Amino acid sequence: MKFIKYIASIIVAISISTMAQAVEIKMAKANWDTGYFQAEVYKQALEKMGYTVAEPKAMKPSVFYLAAAAGDLDLWVNGWFGTHDGYIAETKGKVKAVGSVMTKGGLQGYLVDKKTADKFGIKSVMDIKKHAKQFDSDGDGKADMVACPPGWGCEKKITKHFAELGLGDFINQVKADYSASMADAIAKYKNGKSVLFYTWTPNWTVGALELGKDIVWIEVPYSETKSVKVANATKSKINMGFDADDIRPAANVDFLKANPKVEKMLKKASIPLADIAAQNMKMNQGEKSERAIKKHASAWIKANQSTFDSWLK
Repeated sequence: MKFIKYIASIIVAISISTMAQAVEIKMAKANWDTGYFQAEVYKQALEKMGYTVAEPKAMKPSVFYLAAAAGDLDLWVNGWFGTHDGYIAETKGKVKAVGSVMTKGGLQGYLVDKKTADKFGIKSVMDIKKHAKQFDSDGDGKADMVACPPGWGCEKKITKHFAELGLGDFINQVKADYSASMADAIAKYKNGKSVLFYTWTPNWTVGALELGKDIVWIEVPYSETKSVKVANATKSKINMGFDADDIRPAANVDFLKANPKVEKMLKKASIPLADIAAQNMKMNQGEKSERAIKKHASAWIKANQSTFDSWLK
């Protein structure tokens, strides 16, 4: 009888130990769909390491960094640095960027359709002033530009552009749901109308509208950024108004200290720009359900198994 009780106590102890080891990670993901794929690949990596990962909730950066600083969330892999540098600073050392999903892969800027740019000689956002009616959808005389929803890091930078360059005098920002606004812009373009919008890469928008053929980057002469060589722009070197960002994971510092294996994995992992862009195009072609994105992530892992396994060692 004592032996049976002894065995039972060992089983209970093992069960408690196993439960303690099965740490649940509270993960988030960006509320722009071009970041869902990366989030799912990293989620599956964490699960392969033995962690339980709560289904990531989509949210804007301003919410994520506050929640991560408070310990309500542990991490996400959708940080854009330097656009999100300010958010990190506001956490006062409680959240940090770690590793890199993709270095210098986050190109951002303003674009117009090439036909309109060629016809009116538009090379800079400042040239829009003379031709604002060309991009006016609501009849108020100002150009309408698809911009960033409130709470996104790019919204802060665009606000600075508007303040410094006086863009609000002749451009209205469309801040509604980004995907829906871009779908509307693409429909307008296909109906022969001029379009003006902000976007980033990788993104399905530059697949639905082909860079260099349908659309071109235009200059944003912002004082805090410099001219760089950019393909498919109105000039060989332009000021994009944004520096090329690094897409990086960001996590609660205490969480990383308690889970050094996670930090080590985040430092090893990365996904090529071309692979993210290819997945984004699949979403644009209709494969955008949660189930489809999980399938894309699993297929990418299988195709890159040795690389994926190296993250976990």
